[in-house]
Amino acid sequence: MKLVRFSVGSAADGAAQWGVLNGTQVQVTRGMGGKVTGETLEAAQVTLLAPAEPSKIVCVGRNYLDHIRELGNDTGDLPAEPGIFLKGPNALAEPGGSVQKPDWTDNFHFEGELALVIGQRARNLTPQNALAAVAGYTCGLDLTARDLQKTDLQWFRAKAADRFCPLGPWLETEFDPRDVRVQTRVNDHTRQDGRTSQMIFPVVDILVYLTRFVTLEPGDVVLTGTPEGVGALHAGDTVEVEVEGLGVLNTPIV
Repeated sequence: MKLVRFSVGSAADGAAQWGVLNGTQVQVTRGMGGKVTGETLEAAQVTLLAPAEPSKIVCVGRNYLDHIRELGNDTGDLPAEPGIFLKGPNALAEPGGSVQKPDWTDNFHFEGELALVIGQRARNLTPQNALAAVAGYTCGLDLTARDLQKTDLQWFRAKAADRFCPLGPWLETEFDPRDVRVQTRVNDHTRQDGRTSQMIFPVVDILVYLTRFVTLEPGDVVLTGTPEGVGALHAGDTVEVEVEGLGVLNTPIV
C-alpha cells in the first residue's frame, strides 16, 4: 500500500490527514496506517505532505564506501559502527515543495537517500523483528551546508536547519530494502546512482543499533546514508531523488 499524508488545499492552510493512495483516489484513514473512514477524495484534490510526523529524524552518515572516499574520509579503517546525527521535525519539507538556498552557506549540497518511517514503538530490536517496526519506506533528501559541517560541533546548522529534509512522496508498506537503486538527478542530470546493497550497515543493522540507545516512536524517520556523487546546489536547480519502487521526490531550489 501507498500511505500518504496530505492536506485538502494548500500545504500551508489545510489540516494534515492520512490516507491510502489507490490510483487516482485517496481513501482517508484514521492516522498513519489506520482504518479507512469511508471518505474518498480525488488525488487531484489533495496536496501531499511529508509522510511522517516524527519526534526526531535519525540519520546515518558515511554509510557508502565511495561516498566516504569522495569526501576524503577514507584515511583509516571503515566505520565499526553507524555514524549517527539528528535532524528535528522542523527540517521536514513536503514533496514538490521548494527549499530556499540559505544565504549563510557557500556550499549547499544534495544527498539522496532511502528513508524509512517507524510504525510502532521500538526499543532493543533484533535482526529478526527489526523490519516489523517499519511502517513504510520513502525517498529522502538530506540537504547539507557542507562548509558549516566543518565548523559545527553537532552539525546543527549544517544538517538540521528548516526544510533541510524533504521527504516523500508516500510510504510504501511492502518493500524489500536490501538491494534497490538510489538515484539523484539535478536538472535532469544523474549525479548519484547507487544501490542499497552497497551500504556498509544495511537497514536491519541500523535499526538494531539505534534502538540499543534510543527508543524510536511511531512517525520517527530514519535516513540510511547517501551514495557517492554529492555536489552543490544553486537557486533555480531542481533535485529529484528516486528510489527504485518508491517513486520520485521532487524539490525545487529557489
